[in-house]
Amino acid sequence: MEKVWLQHYPEGVGATINPDTYDSIISMFDESCKKFANRPAFSNMGKIITYKELQELTFHFASYLQNHTNLKPGDRFAIQMPNLLQYPVALFGAMRAGLIIVNTNPLYTPREMAYQFQDSGAKGIIILENFAHNLVESQKTYPIEIIIITRIGDLLGGAKGAIVNFVVKKIKKMVPPYFLPQAIFLKQALKLGKNQKPKPVPLKATDIAFLQYTGGTTGVSKGAILTHRNIIANLEQVFAMIGKNLEPAKEIVITPLPLYHIFALTVNCMAFIKIGALNVLITNPRDIPAFIKELSKWKFTVMTGVNTLFNALLNHPDFAKLDFSSLRFSAAGGMALQLAVAEKWKKVTGTPLVEGYGLSETSPVTHMNRVDGKERLGFIGIPVPSTDVKIIDEEGKEVPFGQPGEICIKGPQVMQGYWQKKEETEKVLQDGWFHTGDIAYATEDGYFKIVDRKKDMILVSGFNVYPNEVEDVIASHPGVLEVAAIGVPDAHSGEVVKVFVRKKDPNLTEKELLEFCKERLTAYKRPKYIEFTEEELPKSNVGKILRRKLREKELSKA
Repeated sequence: MEKVWLQHYPEGVGATINPDTYDSIISMFDESCKKFANRPAFSNMGKIITYKELQELTFHFASYLQNHTNLKPGDRFAIQMPNLLQYPVALFGAMRAGLIIVNTNPLYTPREMAYQFQDSGAKGIIILENFAHNLVESQKTYPIEIIIITRIGDLLGGAKGAIVNFVVKKIKKMVPPYFLPQAIFLKQALKLGKNQKPKPVPLKATDIAFLQYTGGTTGVSKGAILTHRNIIANLEQVFAMIGKNLEPAKEIVITPLPLYHIFALTVNCMAFIKIGALNVLITNPRDIPAFIKELSKWKFTVMTGVNTLFNALLNHPDFAKLDFSSLRFSAAGGMALQLAVAEKWKKVTGTPLVEGYGLSETSPVTHMNRVDGKERLGFIGIPVPSTDVKIIDEEGKEVPFGQPGEICIKGPQVMQGYWQKKEETEKVLQDGWFHTGDIAYATEDGYFKIVDRKKDMILVSGFNVYPNEVEDVIASHPGVLEVAAIGVPDAHSGEVVKVFVRKKDPNLTEKELLEFCKERLTAYKRPKYIEFTEEELPKSNVGKILRRKLREKELSKA
């Protein structure tokens, strides 16, 4: 397919970027910390840390890991916390020590945690104390030797930090009891690490930086292997598209999406660190009134998020009262951006809300709309520089413009494969092309539009839900004969999970099944709707349940 999109790149943007700008993510990070030393780097709960302070904390954390644990370069290290100042400290500190980062959703159940830790072979973890009780349970299945516990107020400083920690634990009772005698608290670890300098680790661009877990196009959660070069390439690609609209050391980016999510990780954390921006971390974006109150404190210039979040803000009466005079643009990813939301955003804020596209397997960005007022609503935009795209039919042949087919990506941001899953890797990586499983078409002037997503994936508020996982959990209930899970439209979350269940035990109730799921699945994965059926679920000639038939049945009801 001819690269007709090149004509749509912003002025001064070439067709290619240099993915070897830095030897590693730490090289980029240290350059920014030196260049923007006294500039604010991250803010959270009223506390700001500068680039210099952040760098020093990463030295202390790396030193602790190197001198007080048996972790070695190449070992996997899990981070399990929401957006707190501790996240970048742990991220860049562990990376500085040569460890491979395994981002973990704090809302995971013990079963989900144990699976990810075992699959990745994680040897260490830093976890927010609020979720430590789940770690106690997951340890029974897969014990992690090195455990570091942090509390919400740990980096807020002085009396404020102590008060926050006391209120969270004693007043609000947000920390269930746990017993992890081998664990050390982060503040103690940093104190120990401060006494020695970390040993330099010669990181290479080809070294693995992240195992970013995703369902991919099929099956259970898998670790996408992302190297330092993958991430550097993608932050350079993103910066090429938006850099002309930004000023170094002057941007304030609102970061409500968790940094463990690949979108916020690469776009907010990495790309904006490159230009010395301030990331305002939102710990609980679901608390819309508190979120808006935080927004009122800043002359923010950029905001990222998912469609449901932008929609929730727009539907709160106080949002329109904010000062948007400094806002340049906002970017949506993780799920489809609804046209009505984009239009209302521009009407309320006077600035564009643009859609992009990507996957964990592509670090993540492959397509972006322009942010200079030339965006095209309803489209994911044009491919970022150094990215080849083709759209193919079921036989692997490229299709003409305007005709839908599977979108395939080739570029320096494409993962190396799935961690220890050769067969799964071979299914999606062929001759350097990543087969996304998403259905799209390209216009003759180079814009792309997603018309359908991965065949069976369910997208709840920007998070992938894998039907196989939901079905496996429900099928383990002794009262269930067979089950199928699909996504159904939802005004708030984009989609929610619906399951079709044939009973083995006629006395099985919806309430009982929901309680069963509550113990084994995090909230967004749990079915919102359960339909019991006496009919056999539709199957192919080899006995595979046809979720497509169930989706068609649901659509016919609308």
